[in-house]
Amino acid sequence: MKKNVIGILVFLMTLSLGFSQSKTTKTENIILITFDGLRWQELFKGADSLFVDDTGMIQNQGSLLADFWHPDPSVRRKKLFPFFWNTIAQEGQIYGNRAYGNLVNNSNSMWFSYPGYNEFLSGFADDERINSNSKINNPNLTLLEYLNQMPEYNGKVMAFGSWDVFPYIINEERSGIPVNAGFELAAGDQLTDVEKTINRLQQEIRGPWERVRLDPFTHHYALEAIKTKKPKVLYIAYGETDDWAHDGEYDQYLWSARQTDKYIQEIWETIQANPQYKDKTTMIIGVDHGRGITKRSWKSHGSDVPQAGQIWLMAIGPDTPAKGEMKIQGQWYSSMVARTVFTLLGIDEYPDPKAGKEILEMLK
Repeated sequence: MKKNVIGILVFLMTLSLGFSQSKTTKTENIILITFDGLRWQELFKGADSLFVDDTGMIQNQGSLLADFWHPDPSVRRKKLFPFFWNTIAQEGQIYGNRAYGNLVNNSNSMWFSYPGYNEFLSGFADDERINSNSKINNPNLTLLEYLNQMPEYNGKVMAFGSWDVFPYIINEERSGIPVNAGFELAAGDQLTDVEKTINRLQQEIRGPWERVRLDPFTHHYALEAIKTKKPKVLYIAYGETDDWAHDGEYDQYLWSARQTDKYIQEIWETIQANPQYKDKTTMIIGVDHGRGITKRSWKSHGSDVPQAGQIWLMAIGPDTPAKGEMKIQGQWYSSMVARTVFTLLGIDEYPDPKAGKEILEMLK
């Protein structure tokens, strides 16, 4: 009964929401993407000189040099993230280079995954209730859930993640949003040949972790959904970088980071080739938390690792001015994403007043 009352109240609240009567934004679709635990240091400076020659973190000494190393950090970062620095840095915005005083942080104080994803998706930290990575349904409504309750987006919101906790973070049971995560297979009576192939491969290639599947499965499920189901709001959560880092394998961390850059390029090029999405879609990319900076602490994160709350954000789309690498001094938080999404879509007000303010620089 309590759940029904909450549902009714949420529905009535969403009825009071609406699109601006004078919508001026061009964004009609949103794609949200997160890395898990990718440090801002690699994003802005490329491969870390402290780690690339450490045989305890790479299989063969010097094996990363040809692919990732250059004495100039601006060259190194392009070798690691060619799409980010050749496309988003030219046509969008990238936040978080602390060398310029351009600061992005978690507003939560936990600095690990569930609290970070809750903040990114719901718009605020909830340290009292979201303080573990346990499979507990999120009591907070995410921006995905709010949008799914609106007629314009109902049934057009989807999520894909490598970590098996995402159905709980998004609260699939309450929200009704289909979440394919962990080792879940694509389901339904009308699976495409591609989905059937991914299902088979995922059952045959388990990967090294019990709760996180390899990112190629997450990526290709999401890519096929874009092509066939055409969601208006899509969330993709890649996970490998964090797990390779926890394992202390810096080479695999870098390979995975660069592969994810290629995956995001494929997502962007696919939507730019589709009339529903082309020049009507904003893509926002972020991360749940940072990590340490020493040979020991880079493997970890959490409140006992001082740098783990240092993160980054980027965006590209028709309403985001092409300012590239942001060098203005200021403070931004991942809690600002939710309200920014609503503003980009031309929706007057974000339902939860606790959500962070808009990232004004992302708006024309």
